[in-house]
Amino acid sequence: MNQTVDQKQIRRVMLGAAFLMATSAIGPGFLTQTTVFTEQLVANFAFVILISILIDIAAQLNIWRIIAVSGKRAQDIANEVLPGLGYVLALLVVMGGLAFNIGNIGGAGLGANVLFGIDPKTGAIISCLLAIGIFIVKEAGRVMDRFTQILGFVMIALTLYVMFTAQPPYGEAALRTVAPLEMDILAIVTLVGGTVGGYITFAGGHRLIDAGIKGKEYLPVVSKSAVTAIGVASLMRVLLFLAVLGVVSQGLKLNPDNPPASVFQLAAGDIGYKIFGVVMWSAAVTSVVGAAYTSVSFIRSFSTWIDRHAKKFIIGFILVSTLVFVIVGQPVKILVLVGSLNGLILPLALGVMLIAAYKARIVGDYKHPMWLTVLGIITVIAMALMGGYSLINGIPQLFK
Repeated sequence: MNQTVDQKQIRRVMLGAAFLMATSAIGPGFLTQTTVFTEQLVANFAFVILISILIDIAAQLNIWRIIAVSGKRAQDIANEVLPGLGYVLALLVVMGGLAFNIGNIGGAGLGANVLFGIDPKTGAIISCLLAIGIFIVKEAGRVMDRFTQILGFVMIALTLYVMFTAQPPYGEAALRTVAPLEMDILAIVTLVGGTVGGYITFAGGHRLIDAGIKGKEYLPVVSKSAVTAIGVASLMRVLLFLAVLGVVSQGLKLNPDNPPASVFQLAAGDIGYKIFGVVMWSAAVTSVVGAAYTSVSFIRSFSTWIDRHAKKFIIGFILVSTLVFVIVGQPVKILVLVGSLNGLILPLALGVMLIAAYKARIVGDYKHPMWLTVLGIITVIAMALMGGYSLINGIPQLFK
């Protein structure tokens, strides 16, 4: 299979995987978190972004390289490390993907409401049909790659415009990137979880092996794709941070009901509000696609029947998410619990990958870089502690 992947196709798949992962990260929660943390920490948030980017790269390089070298999906690697563990990982990812997809569909509905004034539920249904349309066509992988790239560029370009209109203090932001006056550990962990946590990091890793990019010979391509993905998501984060910083530096107050929308509106008036609609819709609908594709990729290897009908399962996943949103809305208690469990996926999966990296029956004669192992272990410990903290705090809220 590897021999049939030509250079042009490799580049297309590499970019497609990078943008699928990046746009999966850039969802409604990404926009809100970045806005709220910038309002709290102002220019000091630049340091938080820098540290989180370094952790993101280390985590993603570890996971993508081991997936590529082994030629197996994460759940199959987990089952080889410890029989049954892959099923636990798959269950956590599918539950998390479904719960977050309900929020993503809601975000798409909100974006459509801002743009066209239609009911958010109607907007959610239209967005659902568009997302399903990608997986109906024969070349679904190629269409998905192109779709996420186009909307990724649209989000970045529009946020860049809003950033310029907000006139942020660039010098102060640059200084605080390396010399912060305050630091927030929780913000760092939240950003890492929002970028490579849950199903997100596997979106690109699984896309690469599904397209035949696997084996030691493709490691340079895989590493480049992994870093590009973090680069795209981080560029969007930096542009949004600067836009928010520009607004709050002028002493303007954000609307607590919808902080990101008020940033765009305060920076660029009514046009800015419409731009927010485009960015929110793009962020949400690409996350819908990424969550559905990746969640189903975690159960494909458990049954040849599921594997044969993977597209139908992806469509069903999107339909179920939309139906829950339209009928129930946001099931808050379920989302709180699954959000808490979601924090455990990255340390569990990354821990499994680090063990797998030293098992010859999984990776052959591949030698994993020691610096990646060390950074990976640090990330596993930090994210496990914060994931546990999130779970302990999340469960009591279910009984309030």
